Amino acid sequence: MRAVTWRGVNDLAVEDVPDPRILDDQDAILRVRSSATCGSDLHLIDGYVPSMREGDVLGHEFLGEVVETGSGVRELSVGDRVVVCSVIACGRCWHCRQGEFSLCDNGNPNPALPETVWGHAPAGIFGYSHMTGGFAGSHAEYIRVPFADRGCFPVPEGLADDAAVYASDAVPTGWMGADNADIAAGDVVAVWGAGGVGQMAARSAMLMGADRVVVIDRFPERLAMVADRIGAEPLDYTDVDVHEALVEMTAGRGPDRCIEAVGMEAHDTGVEYAYDRVKQALRLHSERGVTLRQAIRACRKGGTVSVLGVFGGFLDKVPIGAAMNKGLTIRLAQQHGHRYIPMLLDRMAAGAIPTAHLTTHPMPLDDAVRGYEMFKEKDDGCVRAVFHP
Repeated sequence: MRAVTWRGVNDLAVEDVPDPRILDDQDAILRVRSSATCGSDLHLIDGYVPSMREGDVLGHEFLGEVVETGSGVRELSVGDRVVVCSVIACGRCWHCRQGEFSLCDNGNPNPALPETVWGHAPAGIFGYSHMTGGFAGSHAEYIRVPFADRGCFPVPEGLADDAAVYASDAVPTGWMGADNADIAAGDVVAVWGAGGVGQMAARSAMLMGADRVVVIDRFPERLAMVADRIGAEPLDYTDVDVHEALVEMTAGRGPDRCIEAVGMEAHDTGVEYAYDRVKQALRLHSERGVTLRQAIRACRKGGTVSVLGVFGGFLDKVPIGAAMNKGLTIRLAQQHGHRYIPMLLDRMAAGAIPTAHLTTHPMPLDDAVRGYEMFKEKDDGCVRAVFHP
């Protein structure tokens, strides 16, 4: 079958790879119908996430049709159209029973490396390095889905593939970021990043009762989506000092909840950003943390900072003194999507969470290298490229 593979840093290819097969009785094989690019893929492509190997198949946000099931699969049938959570979780371990699916004890068959780096191993993730299991990703004609009864969710009739695909990752990630922020009616919420996840976090915050939601980015087309499709307030960080603008908007108090939806390759202007770029390039630290620092500094006293952007290693100059002395709550996690996806699919089908506009560049799988170049460089207003094998 054809698939998008990682050949090395900033080197992708579309090539023939072996077809997936059933390895466990809880597996299913899906024919992929839609598979979306994601900003966190760029961390793999750019070489900032360790343990990638030549030939690894990329992609973790996808929708497909069931073509084969293992003997232990009870809730799926051949022909079902399903969206699959990007996180691989068993549904039975202690963490899964607590609803902490991205912390599953059984979803990652390669625990030794993350245990060495992070102290414990998280769940598996499709197409996201050998730190999270070494699973083949979804930018392919077919994919094996472990624990298929737990990770596959039927797509409501009438919800198009290229809208429903975001229930795999962007929508539950954004929702969980707002959920983790403990948003209450009347809150002012600031979101860093107007990509797919940032827009979904903003929309989720609005549905949870936030009085005002501000989304910070620099790309005009994304900021226009924030205003026109999501209904939040755009803020261009190239035009203002973000901290001063947020403090002024809130009569000096600062936002009640701050959501960081950018991660380890955050962009900004000025000396702090240049410092991060140099240290990351020299591998003196692995992350660029300018947006996280801004969120901690801007958040009101006693407020909450929710971190959605992917961080994988080590970051310096974190303003821990500001966090401690302001009494902030900081919550971080990969998404516990299994907890949210059925409810979110219903909301998407009802039109409460718009997603179709995120698919700015649908294209054949064979054009995926060009698609990733457009996505990385934000060419032609690309928010998400979605591949159709």
